Amino acid sequence: MKSYVFPGDIEEDILRISGQPFPYMRTRLFSELVKDSEQMLLSLIGCPNGRVIPYTASGTAAMEAVVANFVSTKQKAFVIAGGSFGMRWKNLCDYYQCPADVFHVDFAKDIDYNALEEAIRVSQPEVLLCQHHETSTGMLYNLSNISAICKKYEVFLIVDVISSFLTDPLNMDELGIDVCITSSQKGLNIVPGLSFVILSERMLHQEFVHKGFYLDFNENLTNLKRGQTPYSPATSLFMQLRARLNMYVQIGVEQLIESRKQKAQYFRSLCAQNGWEMPVEVPSNCITGFFVHHNGDHLFEELLKQDIYIMPGGTPHYFRVSHIGLQSVEELDDLARRIKVIEQMNF
Repeated sequence: MKSYVFPGDIEEDILRISGQPFPYMRTRLFSELVKDSEQMLLSLIGCPNGRVIPYTASGTAAMEAVVANFVSTKQKAFVIAGGSFGMRWKNLCDYYQCPADVFHVDFAKDIDYNALEEAIRVSQPEVLLCQHHETSTGMLYNLSNISAICKKYEVFLIVDVISSFLTDPLNMDELGIDVCITSSQKGLNIVPGLSFVILSERMLHQEFVHKGFYLDFNENLTNLKRGQTPYSPATSLFMQLRARLNMYVQIGVEQLIESRKQKAQYFRSLCAQNGWEMPVEVPSNCITGFFVHHNGDHLFEELLKQDIYIMPGGTPHYFRVSHIGLQSVEELDDLARRIKVIEQMNF
């Protein structure tokens, strides 16, 4: 099976970790694992004085934790919605009865940052929720512009970086981001099942409320002081996490991003050669989104028959290919060839 989704193909030595003996969670050995992983995550995301709350849960749980514990303490939120993940912020705000204005962004289009600033000036929110990379389309937003607006109007900035972390340049402290959210299966490219709320130093002085049990910030932060989670963690995934973080610290953020950028650029050159439209105005290094000419309703299933995963885009004939996992130039050439063959088939 060849995977161009999330996660992509994973190194065998990382995968084998899940089959190894693992420490009991209430031991110093596991505490050291958690503490080491936290420090490496903070280093890689550029927030050395922050804290990382890990959850054995998907990225949506981390999003929910932020809304439940912090956004719900505010009078109004503001959501940038350029796709399904942006709308997830709005759905969570609605669930927790947090008033939220929505700034809609068209499919695959960049934000009109002047219009955004005017909308925020009028809305006067206390917190802004957005994606760095709207994974459903492939559009990468300009966090420098968004951050500057938030600073000007004294708005807390919370960003879902699940698919941009370690694929596109990102530094929490330099950008003045208050909270970032990420998860295990995308930029980190390990097995799904872990998510992380990364709190800036400023956030550690904020008041949180108790509107959940498992996701409670205060309970998790208290346990984090001793390198523990309050409830049973996915221990083997934490072992994978530390191995992956050690690897990425050795490679370095800039080199890691550059390698993913090169794969993305190469596949986009193949898309251009085949005449596949790539509508995204500012694409992330994470994925390439493209329209095929014919047989888009068959492409996903036909590739599955060949043991190849790509991602449907939720829009007819639109597909996404991830560049996070292991992939070579030869494999990308082969993928493009297979897509072209399916395009020309008679059904």
